[in-house]
Amino acid sequence: MSQSVYQQRGVMADLVILGVIAAIVLLYAADRAVQARARARRLRSMSERLAAAAVRAEKQQATRQAADAASAELTSVMPAINLRLPVTPPGQTADGDAPQD
Repeated sequence: MSQSVYQQRGVMADLVILGVIAAIVLLYAADRAVQARARARRLRSMSERLAAAAVRAEKQQATRQAADAASAELTSVMPAINLRLPVTPPGQTADGDAPQD
């Protein structure tokens, strides 16, 4: 009878060890699942931000192209816009004084 009790204790100890190992495996799997969901959420938000940035960049590029086209149209009508102004106005020296005769 005493040997039967020892055998039962051994089986119970084995079951407890097996239960602890199963709990560790389940906790590890749950942790990995939570991490995977967090990673998916992060990737989704980064993808949304990237898409929004691409849309903004496309709008800015369209605005720049429109401004360049308007500038080209203006200079084709008024070619003198491309001429540089003289460094000093006529009748003055570089320091702003009237020329001496």
